[in-house]
Amino acid sequence: MAEAVLVDLFGLKLDSQKICHQTLLKTLNSIHCRHAPKAKFLCIMSCSNVTQERDREHDLCDLEAGNGFPLVMRDFETVSNPSVAASLYAIKQKIDEKNLSHIKVVVPEHRKMFMKAFIGQLFTAVYDFEFEDLQVAWRESLLKPVTEVNAPTIHQPEEIQSEIETYLRGLPALKGELSIITSPLIPDLFIHGFTTRTGGISYIPTLSSLNLFSSSKRRDPKVVVQENLRRLANAAGFNAEKFYRIKTDHANDVWTMGRKEPESYDGIVTNQRGVTITALGADCIPIVFADPVKKACGVAHSGWKGTLLGVAMATVNAMIAEYGCNLKDIIVVLGPSVGPCCFTLPRESATSFHNLHPSCVRQLDSLNPYVDIRKATRILLEQGGIIPQNIQDQKGDLDLCTSCHPDKFFSHVRDGLNFGTQIGFICIRE
Repeated sequence: MAEAVLVDLFGLKLDSQKICHQTLLKTLNSIHCRHAPKAKFLCIMSCSNVTQERDREHDLCDLEAGNGFPLVMRDFETVSNPSVAASLYAIKQKIDEKNLSHIKVVVPEHRKMFMKAFIGQLFTAVYDFEFEDLQVAWRESLLKPVTEVNAPTIHQPEEIQSEIETYLRGLPALKGELSIITSPLIPDLFIHGFTTRTGGISYIPTLSSLNLFSSSKRRDPKVVVQENLRRLANAAGFNAEKFYRIKTDHANDVWTMGRKEPESYDGIVTNQRGVTITALGADCIPIVFADPVKKACGVAHSGWKGTLLGVAMATVNAMIAEYGCNLKDIIVVLGPSVGPCCFTLPRESATSFHNLHPSCVRQLDSLNPYVDIRKATRILLEQGGIIPQNIQDQKGDLDLCTSCHPDKFFSHVRDGLNFGTQIGFICIRE
């Protein structure tokens, strides 16, 4: 059952004959009768092209009040913009505000593939689409396709992508300016930082606004995340075209860039200049590693499982093995993560942290003790030979709990399954 119904009139212009208006009215009435009783959102998408000739032809917004449209239109919301990208993005926002997922698109046959291409870019697998032909009297020339607005085909992916990217670039930043947390321990040879949640364009509350990861389970499409990344790259000074994310498995595998890429890994190391590597975080710790002597770097994603499996030292050991790094030269910075104030584990799992060091666990006798994954990570790094003063896990907002600070950070613990993602990143300057 469709929760939302979108009627695509973007590519239509109306003849001035009264019978043309009646034909469209009959079509909309039919759609209304079939869907209004169950659908929670009815929407018409039309074109607001201010340069079109207004003396002979009219779009939906120009219909006269006497044509009967006010009655049928009271249940439809009209979205009118100069571009398909702007219209569909506005409609997506309305759909997301109502938390709807099942959408029927009523579209002229000649625009179906065109619309599917736009929808494929702006929506994710969270949404379920069904398409229905818009039955209008084409052959009688009562409703005419607007060939000057578009004569779309499926063979225009570059143009479609360009239109969407251009529109998104013009959107204002949400939740304030883009902010990057850096560490004074890492020298200027490297570009590095940890993102907060401000300065992006993602509008869904738990993803707003600088969400930097898209998946089939989230409502943020890749093109929005890519625009967030573009803004971050411009602010930080790295090349967004040479950007690599960890493929998280909550384990301790490390990919050495230049070797065959595994299917999943929680660490990356490289000595390639101009390449940005990044670890995801939304309560888990994004960790950045830098060796200014051998000019190598790394990142790791350390959740509670990865912490116990030693992903941080696995990354260090990869730098030593691949690039001849010395333990005394490696700098390690822990990005923002969930604190022991908010993170609990079942007693059986928490006991493993207690065995590492009692200070890593609070209230061990409870069913769900509080666990300090940051302290555990520092202990493991020091046990592995990293010099204590070369580890930064506090000061400068680095030790703020992600769950306790909804204004600054995303959090899985706090926000549930539809959480946003911040990152830790590093790059050797070219």
